[in-house]
Amino acid sequence: MEKKLYLSETNKIIAGVCGGIGEYFGIDPTVIRLVWVILSIPSLIFGGGLVYLIAMFVIPKK
Repeated sequence: MEKKLYLSETNKIIAGVCGGIGEYFGIDPTVIRLVWVILSIPSLIFGGGLVYLIAMFVIPKK
């Protein structure tokens, strides 16, 4: 069976991007969120924030 990346329906705070990534890799979504925020702090608007917005529209819903 092939794994696919979807937005999370259950583990979501904004759109389910980090929850979906966590479910895909079998990692707690909180860890994904913390890593995302830490890596995005230097360029929150144009870095991680923009990537998150793009991921919201690119990753399909289940």
